[in-house]
Amino acid sequence: MQNDTWKTQRSPQPSSPLLLPSTEHQPWLQLVGHAESFQVGENGRLLKRHCVGEEKCFQRLMEDRLRGFVPSFHGVVQHEGQDYTMMDNLLTRFNTPAIMDCKMGTRTYQEEELRLARERPKPRQDMYEKMVAVDPEAPTVQEAAQRGVLKTRYMQWRESLSSTTTLGFRIEGVRKANGECHTNFKRTKSREQVTEALRDFVDYNPQTVRGYLCSLKQLRHALESSDFFKTHEVVGSSLLFLHDEAGRSGVWMIDFGKTSALPPPLTLDHRTPWEEGNREDGYLWGLDNLIDILTDTLPPT
Repeated sequence: MQNDTWKTQRSPQPSSPLLLPSTEHQPWLQLVGHAESFQVGENGRLLKRHCVGEEKCFQRLMEDRLRGFVPSFHGVVQHEGQDYTMMDNLLTRFNTPAIMDCKMGTRTYQEEELRLARERPKPRQDMYEKMVAVDPEAPTVQEAAQRGVLKTRYMQWRESLSSTTTLGFRIEGVRKANGECHTNFKRTKSREQVTEALRDFVDYNPQTVRGYLCSLKQLRHALESSDFFKTHEVVGSSLLFLHDEAGRSGVWMIDFGKTSALPPPLTLDHRTPWEEGNREDGYLWGLDNLIDILTDTLPPT
């Protein structure tokens, strides 16, 4: 029985057939982002701070062929006056898994964010401090004088340091099965650096790589024929990689807070280079590169 402190606000969608039963709750491991945005629910569920845009995406995704590649959506619940999106906790399918978060696409900011930044520029001191901590020479003279940078300027600078612009994806964080965590991938940019990071994540295990490649190729096939995908700008979304010592592995799309529907009849191929106004995000180009790099980690046959 569900705890009485949780009040369902919207009817939940049916559970995914991929959900495996779990006899114990596993805590959600937050590699990157805001830990306060998450709560661990009951019966293998994860509660994430509600976002209207993300809820709309989940509603569409539950009817799309991508349904098996995202956590199942179970509606929106309220706890202590706060709305949460309830979804499957993917970690409950694994026994002490290794975890990797890869941010997909060639940009992590929406075109709308660029427009608003130009219309209502608001320098951010916190982002200026993050920039200086990585590279004291990065701010312009004006930014240094005001001790602030615009959010879009910071994000574009941040992406120029990583493989986002050069490969169409970047590694955000890794947790090995032994509990070892790494989030220091800000300057992991070259193909060689990314390849080595991926090899380390899979512990140089070809079987794990083959499992991931199978999942990624199935995902690519589904994306290329998905009505949802062709009609949405997918920005700031990640792929969550999970594998354990039992040989289980899987890849899921997560984080749809910045994913937005396109005005009809506009559609995207997700491989065309982005120019402001075309809404392209480079998601499939990044996935192509990720598959190629993982393939290169396999020993020659």
